[in-house]
Amino acid sequence: MSKAKIGSSDSYCESIAGQIEELRRTIHRHDQLYYDQARPEIDDREYDELFRRLRELEEARPDLVTPDSPTQRVAGQPVEGFAAVRHAIAMISIDNTYTEGELLAFDARVRKLLGGSDFTYVCEPKIDGVSLSLRYEDGRLALAATRGDGTSGDDVTANARTIRNIPLRLPAPATGDSAGREFPPSIPRVLEVRGETFLTRRRFVLINQRQEEAGEEPYANPRNTAAGTLKLLDPRLVAARQLHFLPHGQGVVEGFEFSGYQQWLAYLQAIGFQLAPHVTPARDIQEAIEFLHQFAELRKRLPFDTDGVVVKVDLLSQRRALGSTARAPRWCIAFKYQPEQASTELANVVFQVGKTGTITPVAEFQPPVFVSGTQVYRASLHNFDEIRRKDIRRHDRVIVQKAGEVIPYVVGVVPEARPPHAQIIEPPSYCPACKGPVIHAGGFVRCTNVTCPAQLAQRLKYFGGRNQMDIENLGSAIIEQLINAKLVQSIPDLYRLKLEDLLPLERMGQKSAENLLAGIQQSKNRGWERLLAGLSILHVGTRTAAVLAGRFENLEALAAARVVDFESVPDIGEVVGQSIYDFLHHGPGLELLRELAELGVSVRRDVTGTAATTAGPLSGKTIVVTGELEKYTRDQIKEMIESLGGKVSESVGKKTSFVLSGANPGGKLHKARKIGVEVIDEVEFFKRVGRG
Repeated sequence: MSKAKIGSSDSYCESIAGQIEELRRTIHRHDQLYYDQARPEIDDREYDELFRRLRELEEARPDLVTPDSPTQRVAGQPVEGFAAVRHAIAMISIDNTYTEGELLAFDARVRKLLGGSDFTYVCEPKIDGVSLSLRYEDGRLALAATRGDGTSGDDVTANARTIRNIPLRLPAPATGDSAGREFPPSIPRVLEVRGETFLTRRRFVLINQRQEEAGEEPYANPRNTAAGTLKLLDPRLVAARQLHFLPHGQGVVEGFEFSGYQQWLAYLQAIGFQLAPHVTPARDIQEAIEFLHQFAELRKRLPFDTDGVVVKVDLLSQRRALGSTARAPRWCIAFKYQPEQASTELANVVFQVGKTGTITPVAEFQPPVFVSGTQVYRASLHNFDEIRRKDIRRHDRVIVQKAGEVIPYVVGVVPEARPPHAQIIEPPSYCPACKGPVIHAGGFVRCTNVTCPAQLAQRLKYFGGRNQMDIENLGSAIIEQLINAKLVQSIPDLYRLKLEDLLPLERMGQKSAENLLAGIQQSKNRGWERLLAGLSILHVGTRTAAVLAGRFENLEALAAARVVDFESVPDIGEVVGQSIYDFLHHGPGLELLRELAELGVSVRRDVTGTAATTAGPLSGKTIVVTGELEKYTRDQIKEMIESLGGKVSESVGKKTSFVLSGANPGGKLHKARKIGVEVIDEVEFFKRVGRG
């Protein structure tokens, strides 16, 4: 599409502008269907095609690009810092309570201050996230600010724009809803929406998996990770984290006065905001308390963390009459659930050596404790600065909790229960596995011996993992035997193994040995991207490996690259770029890759991971995956299907063999049932492929 053609006709220009506007409306509608209503009408491929067409048109007509276009959610370069902005209406905190008696006392105060007038409450989940204020001017997102000190916060507009369920432009709603609540006839000139930004539990787990893959420390909990994400200086990194936003309050509104909170929420939903689930009206405090009891179970099934329920007076006129104290409003209160905790003795601390040499202190409990549904035997203590900050010692009685009800951690100690024989936990002065030298930096300790057997064991385990080279039957026990027998002292040694090497190993029969060798042989053609992901390069996980493989097509291109070449690749940057260069030229990288190439491992981009696997239990089958699976991520299950001979499709059709459905499925499940395609769950899937 040439610029001359675009400029040759006013009607043609109008047509382009019309197409752009229509595409924006369509994409916005599909965003709402996906994020708000969980019933998408198109698959990812169709959505990406709409996005691609919009981007092409905007590139042809840059004068028509507006800040509220979907293509501008992630735009521009990293910012240098955040400007401070003053809130038009202060974002003050809410008083907390932990007992029903305190709730009854709150209700009595409200009744007294309102002089006996009738009033009702609204109860809503207290999301454990980070407060954010969104300011819209003439229907367009103009400012996003953190709470800060309540009076002023940081301007994080560029980061908020990456959050897909925050509307960039507000459509004019209908004049009311089915409940008879009236709405303003147009978008108010200024509209401020307050709410909570957070990570889902599933997203938090995936982020931590990537941290560990890159040889970095996992994050402690979803809330702190969300807060840190909002303060990242590169919006592209924020977008990759996939934050969510749900509204829970009102700031400045010019041109219309809402009567109550329920009307406000209904209006927000009408103009494109996703609402928190289980927002419930209550006629009096007893109904509110009944909801608290119900929500104690409901919240366990939500995809995000909540730590309580906020009970609010509904009518805004009554809120104004109640007013606020110096630090909190009198018209609402937060009832907070006690987190599930347990105490036990920290019997021992062991030091684990990771694949990049990082030595992590791990607490071992005696007796183990039951927390949030599982028995907890041990928990990471993260780093030695954390140990010092919490003053944790061996033999202390400690409090154990789960971050996001998933990852166990030590909250703190019970000081009064400290025994006389409690021991200060000192960082190791040498590697506990190889006795080699270590370096200390910022609370972390790292073994510098590249031949350390503990590092080698972790590197081999990671190299053979599902997201890397996917070597069947290469488990921890086999790896330990291979290292102890000195059969494998580096990754390339895996490809030198012979049947006669394996047969003398404990519990290694003929069939097991043949299966292991077959898995190693098949891994040679997994592809360039997965090979790079498996090399345990510091700061490089599966996502960065994919970016790297996309930019450097083979070993020769990688070897010729300079530090500046790595740093210039989007999503890599200075620190990661230097790490990759050091691995290749000051570490074992290039020699290791050349050795693998000589042994027949593909070191080029043109060989895919599925080329070598055409037969299997899913051969000839087309499978659609929807919802959240328990044991595997979406990418992992797709790779497994392809490795077993199947084909993964993004849309359900008559040629679909079956749909694999997890929790919270979308519109694909509905379509499958409508046209009679078989739907199976995770358990049935693993039975069919013989993995139990």
